[in-house]
Amino acid sequence: MNGDRFSLNNLPNWMRGRFDDAQRFLMLCVCAGVLCGLVGVSFHLAITTVFDGLFGLYANLGIWAYPAMVLSPAFAGLIVGLMIRYVSPTASGSGIPQTKAAYYQNFGVIKTSEACWRFIIGTISVGMGNSLGREGPTVHICSAFSSKLGRLFGLGKLRVQAMVPVGMGAGISAAFNAPISAITFVFEELFDNNFSSKALGGILIAVVVAAVVERSLLGEHSALHATREIFETSWWMLLCLALGPTAGLLGHLFTSLLLSLRERFKQWQQFPSWMKPAIGGLSVGLMGITVWHFSGGLNDGHHGVFSIGYEDLSSALNGRLAWQVLLLLLVGKFVATAVCYASGASGGIFAPVLFIGSMLGGLFGMIAVNTFGLDPSVAAAAALLGTGAFFAAVIRCPLTSVLIIFEMTQNYSLILPLMIGNFLAYLISVKLRQIPIYDALLLQDGISLKKLPAYRGEQDWRNLPISTIMTHDSRTILGSLTAEANMERIIADGYKHHGYPVIQSESEPTLLGVITHHEIEEMIADNDSSLIDEWIAEHKIISVYPDDSIRDVANTLVIKDVLQAPVVSRKDTTKLLGIVTLHDIARQQNAIEESMERD
Repeated sequence: MNGDRFSLNNLPNWMRGRFDDAQRFLMLCVCAGVLCGLVGVSFHLAITTVFDGLFGLYANLGIWAYPAMVLSPAFAGLIVGLMIRYVSPTASGSGIPQTKAAYYQNFGVIKTSEACWRFIIGTISVGMGNSLGREGPTVHICSAFSSKLGRLFGLGKLRVQAMVPVGMGAGISAAFNAPISAITFVFEELFDNNFSSKALGGILIAVVVAAVVERSLLGEHSALHATREIFETSWWMLLCLALGPTAGLLGHLFTSLLLSLRERFKQWQQFPSWMKPAIGGLSVGLMGITVWHFSGGLNDGHHGVFSIGYEDLSSALNGRLAWQVLLLLLVGKFVATAVCYASGASGGIFAPVLFIGSMLGGLFGMIAVNTFGLDPSVAAAAALLGTGAFFAAVIRCPLTSVLIIFEMTQNYSLILPLMIGNFLAYLISVKLRQIPIYDALLLQDGISLKKLPAYRGEQDWRNLPISTIMTHDSRTILGSLTAEANMERIIADGYKHHGYPVIQSESEPTLLGVITHHEIEEMIADNDSSLIDEWIAEHKIISVYPDDSIRDVANTLVIKDVLQAPVVSRKDTTKLLGIVTLHDIARQQNAIEESMERD
């Protein structure tokens, strides 16, 4: 009876009584599109308003503009660090890795409180000058609200999970005004190119609605104000043959630098975690003010290193920047973004990647214009080519990298050299680093999204080797340290696990055994100052091999009454390859059974 009575409080039951799960899902996709469009526009306006207001004020301070610009991102980093540490730990970084983890490991459940805090923290971080973007956070926020819609209106668990790619696509569509690219990005980044016609329908509805909302509020416009000149096929387009490989190499360097610095920041014990984003912000301020000073300073300086940098990005895409300015902005944004993101600040790398690629392409174009006496419009065209190539190298979504440049600039005449350059950049970056940047960030945090191969008829998944589901990048305890010193490493790292493999030291990664978090706490409570390697010597190692079947490993864990075991090499049992837990096996069993139910 309650399902027949309409009221706002009874709306989920009322809908459940009149529409089946698939119908409610499609209706909620429309709602998600509207909501995500509003969120995307609001986030964009919030960041733009804060940044334009602050840096417009700084420009009128005369000589005092220098310290103001240096300290603004540092102060933002301090606020952000405190809020991430004490209010919302998931607001660190871009939000895309967190979205992927929630989709694969938590059935798409993302708390709305995470979205609200990320909106606030992201506005402070990027709006006050940190060298990051808004697109990644927009994806996380929109995915959270979309997931909440599914739970609020009583969708099944798998439908709730399916609301995450709906929100993800709608977020990209609203952020970039690029609905086609939003769809391809979801399939390339979230689904890993596994096409699903069922998913496509809901995503298509949401991205179209989100784009309509965005254009209704902000008007018909291109996300990037690039040159609209029509380019005919010419020999200078062969620049893509040099630009693509260069973007691939530079993209690999950018990814390596960011990941290396992030690992160092995580291991840095001299400062508390909440202070590290302030250090990253100070680095942005120093780099940004240096570029601003040498590109014109108080007269006509360029502050594209700060925040998103769309003004200088648009100038490069229209061929209005000299090669010296392009080089300054390229180096400044490259270093500032890597340091800022690595420090744990809140914001994405989408916009900085587009910015760096544009400066790289523009630099190639200006060199060609000055060397061969070409039309200045060639510099603008080369900037577009560089934008796509660097995006393909870093983000690793080759189809999206082509479509997104076309949609954001509405210029189709460069599609052939764009495709060639992007393909070369993508090939080189994949060859140099197999794991894409967002997955690598998750692995640094001890999160693996590795999935079992698809179920094949009579083949029993339990006979597959444990290497298909084990965590390769496991968190370790150092036997050369005490329990208290290791606990400090765990706290600084920010990720607590039930158990940890014990290795001798970072320089000598010989496996000694496994210790649980509870056992470390007990040693600290007993004031046990002995080294971990002394304690572990009394305990037998229970390990497994990578080619052991999932069934055998599960039996070993149950019989030995342990929750996890290190995976070691058969040739050298002291060589740690990874770790597997009963939770990993149970999660994969659930995933296989649900996949079979869907089929």
